[in-house]
Amino acid sequence: MSGRQELRQAFRRFEQEVPLWFGKGLRRLRHPRARWLRLPVGLLLVLGGVFSILPVLGLWMLPIGLLLLASDIPALRRPVARFTVWSAEGWVRLRRRFGRG
Repeated sequence: MSGRQELRQAFRRFEQEVPLWFGKGLRRLRHPRARWLRLPVGLLLVLGGVFSILPVLGLWMLPIGLLLLASDIPALRRPVARFTVWSAEGWVRLRRRFGRG
């Protein structure tokens, strides 16, 4: 499977775990014409994740920013896709274990 295919699978898996409104916004950013919006949003999310000690900003921003950047940076595709699928599956296992899913 190519890095691009793995990334598509990771986006689909991630979108299953987030609220519907967030998944729709993410799908809009994935569109090829949204590249010039996707890159700055991805960079801002990564920076927000790095500064997660500040209020409002959080560590949750880092993987989402990396996922968006991986759409346009081939070297990031495969590792980010694999991490996203792995973490989404881990999240599902945790929810099942604690009775919320």
